Amino acid sequence: MGESASAFRRRVLVGAKSDMIEQPKSFSFTTENLARAQRIIAKYPEGRQASAVIPLLDIAQRQSGNWLPLAAMNYVAEMLEMPRIRVYEVASFYTMFNKEEVGKNFVQICTTTPCWLRGSDEIKKICRNKLGIGVNETTADGKFTVVEVECLGACVNAPMVQVNDDYYEDLTPENMSKLLDDLALGKKPSVGSQVGRRGSCAQNGPTSLKDRVKSNA
Repeated sequence: MGESASAFRRRVLVGAKSDMIEQPKSFSFTTENLARAQRIIAKYPEGRQASAVIPLLDIAQRQSGNWLPLAAMNYVAEMLEMPRIRVYEVASFYTMFNKEEVGKNFVQICTTTPCWLRGSDEIKKICRNKLGIGVNETTADGKFTVVEVECLGACVNAPMVQVNDDYYEDLTPENMSKLLDDLALGKKPSVGSQVGRRGSCAQNGPTSLKDRVKSNA
C-alpha cells in the first residue's frame, strides 16, 4: 500500500527524515519578535499582508534555532491570514529555510564551478575529516551541520563557505581547519577573506585606481 496523503505531505514539508523529527506542538513569537513582525506587516497595504511571509518565516526560523518547525509555519499563516499550504509552498521552495534541525554552526560549502576549480573538494574533505560527518549530516553534539550548496556569490574569493550568516572566503585546507577549530571552541572567526584580501580585489593587491586605495595602516 502506498503512503497516505498526510504522510506524503509531511515528508515533503520536513524532509525524508520526518519520522525522526520531534516537532514542537506549538509556537509563538517572543514579545520582541512579535513587535518586529508587526512592523514588517505594517509596511504593506491592507489586504497585502501575505507579502511579509518570507521575513516572518525568517524571524520564526531564527527564534527556533535556525530551523522552521511546522507549528511555526502554521503560526505565520494565521498571523498573515494565509492558507497554510501557501506558507508551506514558500518554505519548501526557498533553500534558506531549514525544515529539519541543524547544528549550531550551519556550514554551507559552495561547490559551484569557481569554488570547485579553486579547491572546494578539499574543503569538503577537511570538514569530513575534522568533524567526522559527511554532507547533509550533523555532529552528535549538535555543534555542526554540513551541507553542499550552489553559488553563494563570492566567486572572486573562491573557495568559500557560509556559516550561519557569515561568509568565509579564500579558504585553504589549513585555514578551514583552523576555522572549524575556532567555531568548535565557541570563538567568532574573522569573517571575509582568510588570506587578507581586501574586498574582492586581485589577490596581489589593487591593479587600478591605486591612488584612491586607502592604506591598511
